[in-house]
Amino acid sequence: MSCLMVERCGEILFENPDQNVKCVCMLGDVRLKGQTGVPAERRGSYPFIDFRLLNNTTHSGEIGTKKKVKRLLSFQRYFHASRLLRGIIPQAPLHLLDEDYLGQARHMLSKVGMWDFDIFLFDRLTNGNSLVTLLCHLFNTHGLIHHFKLDMVTLHRFLVMVQEDYHSQNPYHNAVHAADVTQAMHCYLKEPKLASFLTPLDIMLGLLAAAAHDVDHPGVNQPFLIKTNHHLANLYQNMSVLENHHWRSTIGMLRESRLLAHLPKEMTQDIEQQLGSLILATDINRQNEFLTRLKTHLHNKDLRLEDVHDRHFMLQIALKCADICNPCRIWEMSKQWSERVCEEFYRQGDLEQKFELEISPLCNQQKDSIPSIQIGFMTYIVEPLFREWARFTGNSALSENMLRHLSHNKAQWKSLLPKQQRSSSGGGGGGGEDQAGQGTENEEQTGTIGDAP
Repeated sequence: MSCLMVERCGEILFENPDQNVKCVCMLGDVRLKGQTGVPAERRGSYPFIDFRLLNNTTHSGEIGTKKKVKRLLSFQRYFHASRLLRGIIPQAPLHLLDEDYLGQARHMLSKVGMWDFDIFLFDRLTNGNSLVTLLCHLFNTHGLIHHFKLDMVTLHRFLVMVQEDYHSQNPYHNAVHAADVTQAMHCYLKEPKLASFLTPLDIMLGLLAAAAHDVDHPGVNQPFLIKTNHHLANLYQNMSVLENHHWRSTIGMLRESRLLAHLPKEMTQDIEQQLGSLILATDINRQNEFLTRLKTHLHNKDLRLEDVHDRHFMLQIALKCADICNPCRIWEMSKQWSERVCEEFYRQGDLEQKFELEISPLCNQQKDSIPSIQIGFMTYIVEPLFREWARFTGNSALSENMLRHLSHNKAQWKSLLPKQQRSSSGGGGGGGEDQAGQGTENEEQTGTIGDAP
């Protein structure tokens, strides 16, 4: 940390595994002096790529040009987004929603528990404020504002901070994805096998974790951060790099907003730790760990949801399901999410190719087609998890509906495969021997990409 000149930073850092607080770094900007001794502006997790190292051969003359990765500072974005709350009149004209749009958004919220909820339409109706609008509604619906005596203005300010700290330029890992995951989490929290055991704290943790689970995502995966010597990879020792950053950034915003400042210190510390446990569970590299544990519990029939630890584990599983539920949505929405995530993969691949780095698995647009990526992801990541979730819920109506969509969407992607690939995969819903034989390799590749849907 000696090389950092910190004014305000986008996350909270802890000193050791016991998570003792070392310093609270607030949202804003940091100036980082790299190994070359040249100060470089950065904010949060956006990949700080030393162009001198990546491009030190043929394009060395471009050093110091405008070819830098830039984005608005989080605090600046928050400052402008919350200007109305602070009574400041914006200089630019503010485009308010008319009553027709507001009425449609309110109507959609009345059906927020339906699985066919169209988050893309809702985001348009709320003028790009789907995450804030959705969370305010869900906090009120679940009685969390009253139960925890939350200040509505403070809650709104915190949610604006979270929403604005997502990168809108990311095709997939943006605030709309966070809103989609939150809506799915709301549906899962209503499952009869789980709902009757949940406390208000469980519900608040589940919704907050869903909303913030990818906050400040840079649009590239962990291996990319590691091979470009990104500061976050060093900070978290190459372990759950993005997830740790999402969690610590969330705590920083919670503390800056003072949303929970009125609660007992022991309670806020517990909330922070449980949020971390939930967000860290979304690391796709821990998929087998959680899936094996869930299978064991279901086989032994020893889940006791009266117990806080078992209940927390199922919240972790619910969040994991919500995070990768896109293949279980109706085809029109599932297809759009698939195209978005692959576009993000391809952008990373283009960046790696530009700087003569090895192109990561699934990121080569010339070799990795959207149908093949999605079929592999559904087969080796999504299906195993959602089958076990269905076992837990007792094959509820929602679980059966999701599995139907999953089967249909997989068949749709198979029909879009090039003819030679389609024949090798068996052409049917179950896949062929070639595909089954590549299971370990495909799962390994899928795991390296991060939060792929």
